[in-house]
Amino acid sequence: MPLKHILLLLLFISNISSFNIVAQTKLPSKNDAVLIAKEANELLKKGSYEKSLIKSRAALNMAIRLKDNNLIAGSYNTIAANFDQLSETDKAFYYYNKGLTYANKTNNDVLKNWLNNNLGNIYCFDKKQYEKGIYYYKKSVQYSTKIKDSAQIVLTKLNLTWVYFDINRYEEGLPYLKYINKHHNNHGDSSTIVALNMLNGMYYNYKNDVKTANFYFKNAIKLGNAGNEKSDLSYSHYEYSKFLLKNGDSENAYKNLALFNKITEQLNSEERINKANVAGINLQLDEYKREIDKIENEFKTKESVLLQEQSKNKKIVIVLIAILLLLFFLFYFYSQNAQLRHKNKLKDLRSKVQENLINASINGQELERKKIASFLHDNISALLSSAGMHLHACISQNQSFSKEIIKTKAILEEAHDQVRDLSHELMPSLLARFGLFDALDDLCEKNSNSILHFEYSSSLNRKTRYDEDFEIKIYFIIMELLNNTIKHSEATQAKLSIQENKESLQIAIIDNGKGFDSNKFHILEGFGLNQIKARLNYLRGTVEINSKPNLGTSITIIVPITYQKKIIKPVFQSQ
Repeated sequence: MPLKHILLLLLFISNISSFNIVAQTKLPSKNDAVLIAKEANELLKKGSYEKSLIKSRAALNMAIRLKDNNLIAGSYNTIAANFDQLSETDKAFYYYNKGLTYANKTNNDVLKNWLNNNLGNIYCFDKKQYEKGIYYYKKSVQYSTKIKDSAQIVLTKLNLTWVYFDINRYEEGLPYLKYINKHHNNHGDSSTIVALNMLNGMYYNYKNDVKTANFYFKNAIKLGNAGNEKSDLSYSHYEYSKFLLKNGDSENAYKNLALFNKITEQLNSEERINKANVAGINLQLDEYKREIDKIENEFKTKESVLLQEQSKNKKIVIVLIAILLLLFFLFYFYSQNAQLRHKNKLKDLRSKVQENLINASINGQELERKKIASFLHDNISALLSSAGMHLHACISQNQSFSKEIIKTKAILEEAHDQVRDLSHELMPSLLARFGLFDALDDLCEKNSNSILHFEYSSSLNRKTRYDEDFEIKIYFIIMELLNNTIKHSEATQAKLSIQENKESLQIAIIDNGKGFDSNKFHILEGFGLNQIKARLNYLRGTVEINSKPNLGTSITIIVPITYQKKIIKPVFQSQ
C-alpha cells in the first residue's frame, strides 16, 4: 500500500475517534452562553440579584460544557458579586476564589484585576486578614496597570492606602496616597472623594499637622453629607472624633462619635432590613449554590468519563496506527528484500554466465593446447625427425658433402628442438606421461634461480594419477600462481606443498615476499585471479589468500579430487 494511502487512512481513523467523542454530548452555542452571561451582569447592576443568580447559573452550566475558562471565570465572578451584594460574604469569597482559579488559566487581565480586587476587599474589610488583602490588592494593581485601567488603579490604591492607615503603617501607605491625590481629579469618581479627604485627614493627623488634618476631615464630612456615601461619612466622623480627642476637644469628639454611631446604626438597620428582605431567598440561594456545585461535579464526572473514553479511543487509534505502520514497514522491507534478492539473483546469474564464459575459454584454450601440442609432436616433429634421418643417411653414403648440407642438417636439428620445446610448453610431457606431481616438481625446479628458490613438498606417491582434465587444470592454476610470485612478490623463498585430505587436494603456496593488503580486493584482480577462481569454481574448489605488507603471502587451495575413470595412455612421448 502506498504511504500516501496509509496516511489518509490513519487520518480517517483519527477523525472517526474524535467524532465519536464529540457526538456523545451536544454542546451549547458559545454566543448563547455569552448573551446569557451579559444578561446576568445587567440584572446584577439593576439589583435583581435573584434573577441575576438564575442567569449566571445557566451561563456557568453552558460555559462548563463548552470548557471555556474565560466564560467560567466570568460566571463565577457574577455569582460571587451577587452574594457580595446580598451580604453573603462567605459565599461570595468562595466563588471569587473559584473564578480566580479559572481566570488564571486565561489571558483575561481585566477579569483577573476585578477578582483580585474583590478578594482584597473581603480579606481586609470582612476577614481582617490584612496581609492577604494587601497581596490581592497589589496583584490587582499589577493587572490594572497592565491593561492601563487608570480608574481601577486609583480605586485599588485608595483601598491599599486605607488598609495601611487602618493598621497604622502610614509610611507604607503614603506613596499610594500621593498617587491618588495626583490622579484622582482625572481618573477618580465622586464615590471615592469622601474617602480620599478622610485619608488625607488621617495622614496629617499622624504627622501632627492639626490645621491641615482638620481641613480634610471637615471637607470629608461636608462632602459626605452632600452625597450618598454613608459608610465613608460614618468612618469620617469616627476618624475625626479620634483626631479631636487627641487634640483635647472632647466635646466635639463626643458629638462626632455620636454621629458615627447614629449613621452606623442606620447602616446596620438598612443591612438588617436588606437581610430581612433576602431572608426569604436564602434557602433558594443555598439551593443555587448546591445546584452550581452539582453542575460542576456532574461536569467533572462527565468529563472524567469522556476523558476515559477518549483515552480508550486514543489507545485503539495508536494500536491501529502501530499495526498499520508495522504492516507498512514489513511490506516495505519485504519488497526491498525481494528486490535485493532479485538483484542478487541477476548478479549471480551474470557472474555464473561470466564464469562459464571464462571456463569455456579456458577449456577451449586447453583443448587447443593439447591439439597443437599433439600436432607438433606427432606430425611436425616426426617429419623433421624423418628429414634429419634421410639427410644423415645421405651423408653416410657419400664420402664428400658440401657445407650447405651440413648447415641444412643443423637447421633441421634446431627446428626439431624448438618444436619439441613448444610442444612441451603447451602441454608438458611430464604431466601427460608421469602425472601431476612430477610435472609440479619439474615446474618448481625450472622456475628456481639464484634470486628466488621454489621448494616442492608432498607426502603423496608420485605415481598417483587423477583425471587428466583435473590434473591439467590444477597444473595451470599452480603455474599461474607461481608466475604471480615471480612477477610481484619480490620473494627469495617460496614453498609449494600438496596433501590429500578427505578426497580433497590441499595446495599451499607460501612466500616471504613484500606481501599486500588482502582486504583490498581490487589489488588482487590484477593478479589473474579471475581465471584462477573460474577454474576453481568449475572444480568446486575454494581459494583463501592471506597477506599483509612486508609479511609475505599465503595461498591455500582446497579442491575435491576427480579421480581417473579409466587408465589413460600417454598422448605422446618425448624425443
